[in-house]
Amino acid sequence: SPWRLMMSLTPSRGCLLDLPWEDILVPHILCHLPLQQLLSLQRVSKSFQSLIQLYLANMRCFDSSQIGPAIPRAAFVNLLKDNEVLQQLALQNCADWLTDRELLPVIGQNHHLHQIQLKGCAQLSRHALVAISLSCPNLRRLSLAHCEWVDSLSLRSLADHCKALEAVDLTACRQLKDEAICYLVQKCSRLKSLSLAVNANVGDVAVEEIAKCCPELEHLDLTGCLRVKNDSIRVLAEYCPKLRSLKVKHCHNVAESSLSILRSRGVELDVEPPLQRALVLLQDVVGFAPFINLQI
Repeated sequence: SPWRLMMSLTPSRGCLLDLPWEDILVPHILCHLPLQQLLSLQRVSKSFQSLIQLYLANMRCFDSSQIGPAIPRAAFVNLLKDNEVLQQLALQNCADWLTDRELLPVIGQNHHLHQIQLKGCAQLSRHALVAISLSCPNLRRLSLAHCEWVDSLSLRSLADHCKALEAVDLTACRQLKDEAICYLVQKCSRLKSLSLAVNANVGDVAVEEIAKCCPELEHLDLTGCLRVKNDSIRVLAEYCPKLRSLKVKHCHNVAESSLSILRSRGVELDVEPPLQRALVLLQDVVGFAPFINLQI
């Protein structure tokens, strides 16, 4: 393995560090090692420290969960201070302390980001989303789940500048209403996946606009969107031929009369057909489900 190779080539023999750093070590050896092990290698010698700093500056992907359940604030700042080539950034493990102060410099110097995961980072502000929109024109995937600081103005900035977006998770972004969602989908018509779950402010107006603006839509999560009704689900069925999954659990105003159209097309739904639900209920209550004539 690469780890055994590195351990066999000790600094004292000079073999490993004599290899070309940027052409061989960074792209072909270090990239196979867990980030946590790489960080511990910095303590071997000053040369190894310089090598790992070079690696960190050239990382394309950074996922804070690779370092452990919690990453210290100072360590995060140090790890990414020289990196300007990040393409993927996942920081859900930093939610306890991550603020604009730590995030904005990283976003500001990385213009190639196409995937950002900020799920549960509740201490950020709308300025973080504005910074993302201004610095990351090629952004394709963004998770802002449980980021209640997301408001309509910052989402408008995202829509104006990141038109290549394909997947957006706005679960429990409770400040957002129909108008903000409509603006997003009008500008970002390439969306394939969208979550608006746990948002009681989202209703039929938003869902119908999603349907009409996003013909490539494959996945839509409306879990707990209490204002969504049958009419918008029918529009969704009409305008989104590529839809593969729809979540409408706890949408009490959505009935089988609209879902059956999607069900017949093989769309994956998170609610059972009413007959199946009724049989289960009847069996629980009466205990005579085997006597029901299923051919009726």
